[in-house]
Amino acid sequence: MTTEIPPFERTDGHTPSGEESFSLCFTSTPRGARLARRLTSHRLDAWGFPYASEVNETVTLVVAELAANAVTHGRVPGRDFRLALALSAARDLVRVEVTDTRDDRPPSDASRPPADLEAETGRGLWLVSQLASRVCVVPRGDGGPGKTVRAELTL
Repeated sequence: MTTEIPPFERTDGHTPSGEESFSLCFTSTPRGARLARRLTSHRLDAWGFPYASEVNETVTLVVAELAANAVTHGRVPGRDFRLALALSAARDLVRVEVTDTRDDRPPSDASRPPADLEAETGRGLWLVSQLASRVCVVPRGDGGPGKTVRAELTL
């Protein structure tokens, strides 16, 4: 795993490097995952990527898969997951980070396609790896328990 990209430290909308950011905690429930997906789409629209655009739909799909995994596999009762988005100053890269509080269950290798592409489950991370230009898993940045799944999408 890699730690090339520093964790998000600001949530006021702008970072010193000029990138725009968004970060929020959600309950580790299906409802929290759904809200994360909807707020991602809304934030992308506010950043100039309309709801029906390919960028909005692709990034929203990546967030939906990562949030669903955080709720399904990274859930610790009573603890939230965090979604962080960042749009580079050049507006050519979106970084998605989903942090959960469970570090004893690392994600499986996403580089190989699932055995059954028609199965109801088991292909989310593979799909994310196909849509993103880079995907990695790193320890949680604030020292707490858990992990962060990070996906970068080149626009």
